[in-house]
Amino acid sequence: MLGEVLAEVTRSGVVESVHAGHVVVLNADGSINFQKGDPTLNVYSRSSLKSIQASAMVRAGLDLEPRLLALVCASHAGTSMHQNGALEILAKAGLDQGALQCMIDRPLDEELRRTQDATRLAMNCSGKHSGMLLTCVINDWPIQNYLDPTHPLQQLIKKEVETMSGEPVALTSVDGCGAPLFLFSLLGLARAIQNLTLSSDPIHQRVISACRNNPEMVSGPGRLATYMMQNVEGLFMKDGAEAVNIASLSDGRSFAIKISDGSMRAMPAISAALIKRWGFDAKEKVENIYGGGVEIGLIRASL
Repeated sequence: MLGEVLAEVTRSGVVESVHAGHVVVLNADGSINFQKGDPTLNVYSRSSLKSIQASAMVRAGLDLEPRLLALVCASHAGTSMHQNGALEILAKAGLDQGALQCMIDRPLDEELRRTQDATRLAMNCSGKHSGMLLTCVINDWPIQNYLDPTHPLQQLIKKEVETMSGEPVALTSVDGCGAPLFLFSLLGLARAIQNLTLSSDPIHQRVISACRNNPEMVSGPGRLATYMMQNVEGLFMKDGAEAVNIASLSDGRSFAIKISDGSMRAMPAISAALIKRWGFDAKEKVENIYGGGVEIGLIRASL
């Protein structure tokens, strides 16, 4: 599980800590351009796979404007535009936030996390759950058990995941939000995102275009996926809990990352370094290390 060193934490020029993990980068033709660690390692994709989940919902009849479709793909910050967007989706189903079965949580936005109460609507997956509920209503599927792995919606999502990754799901677990969570390889995850990007299926293009054109809905102001998509034309990015991240360019070049210790603090540096290999500056927000309030080190990618 440990993999290889992907990032170093320096203090006064000395490497104090390291973050190890696994990375795979695909060329536009699907061949492996670069790897560290073991790309065949089975990982939980967590929220990096929400675009594939959303594709299954659209295939089942979910019809939303791009702004709200991007929110279905989101791990949102819990700002008013995110929470209100989830309410808009629920209203289309004739439901309110009481129908949500995601976990109760505070917003991911740092300031809002200190000042707002924990609710299901504020939880970062409420957009996805709202989309799931609307999809169920459209199809006359029960909403009381919409998170059950045997539910028709979750079966369609699993089928979409297996089709896009080219792999059978090795294990179905439960994500932090309560939705089914699928275990398959990091390489399969990279291929799933590449297939989404290059697909001629209008459903796939609708989903990925919604995210690229509404990056603030996918995550939130100043957060990793949002600012990197804002800074790199044609980039699609979606991170997930326990330090997973995926990205693709419009020509199909793609990557998937899993940091083994589950910490996200090195993810901006690693992601920016991989994007730089593609010839783009993601304008990384450097994570500095402080001593006595003075910058004396940083987190740097080791690729």
